[in-house]
Amino acid sequence: MSNLDRQPALSVCGGRGFVVAEPVRELLSPRTVKLGESTEVRRLLPNLGRRMVGAWCFVDHYGPDDIADEPGMQVAPHPHSGLQTVSWLHEGEVLHRDSVGSLETIRPRELGLMTSGRGISHSEESPRPHARLLHGAQLWVALPDAHRNVEPHFQHHADLPQVTAPGVTATVILGTLDTATSPGTAYTPIVGADLALAAGAQTRLPLDPDFEYAVLSMSGEAHVDGVPLLPGSMLYLGCGRTELPLRAVSDAGLMLLGGEPFEEEIVMFWNWIGRSHDEIAQAREDWMNGTRYGEVKGYDGPPIPAPELPPTHLKPRGRVR
Repeated sequence: MSNLDRQPALSVCGGRGFVVAEPVRELLSPRTVKLGESTEVRRLLPNLGRRMVGAWCFVDHYGPDDIADEPGMQVAPHPHSGLQTVSWLHEGEVLHRDSVGSLETIRPRELGLMTSGRGISHSEESPRPHARLLHGAQLWVALPDAHRNVEPHFQHHADLPQVTAPGVTATVILGTLDTATSPGTAYTPIVGADLALAAGAQTRLPLDPDFEYAVLSMSGEAHVDGVPLLPGSMLYLGCGRTELPLRAVSDAGLMLLGGEPFEEEIVMFWNWIGRSHDEIAQAREDWMNGTRYGEVKGYDGPPIPAPELPPTHLKPRGRVR
């Protein structure tokens, strides 16, 4: 779960000032980013138009990629602090290693949840041998100030609760949807759910009007509140909704992301979330000096060096541009 951009932008996000307090239909287009040696991802958050949805602050969609004759995902050890990472697969496997000693293979529709807290490092790679196809999403959740220095830890949940309706199965990844709550630890009011729709299915998904929401298309074609959504795109929906109309043109996979608008402004740079430029600078120094983030044992290769910080401090710009 990483940002390997060698010239990442320093940006300030969060705060309620730019939250859309009513239902909207704002289509977010991705930009293509290289992840590791051979994986290409479509980045939906942070976006030129919007940087957060609830506490969700980073969303990558990748695949489906044919990696039968390729190494697949190969992301060397790198640090995180101030956030949680969520690994979610539709096809393939990802082997997770981290500096607190976790070693886990994450498979389709299993939750890999890493809470970085004050600091952790990890690697991600396709196992050897591995499945032919790789398809999934990588996401970050910003930790609120009260919990952003918790002890780092990793959770793996293979069995997640589901909500069903005719032609629709919703797997609750994080937080609560309808009557189902994920076993993953959440630090803010939040929801993440995987929606599997059969061709022709129509339903209305219950929502919390105090949350803001977005829907990421993973596969197939579906209409979300009347808007056609194709794979690799995301529709921001704003707040004030009690339900969400869904209609599947074909078999389709969607991800529902939502949460209470995040109160605090955050600074994101590379793989860190802080509250100031100076805090990010300290995180970079700690990583480059080999302190605070521990060691990932068992990965065949050196860790990733941090990019240089920009020469000037960023002026706060809020949740949207």
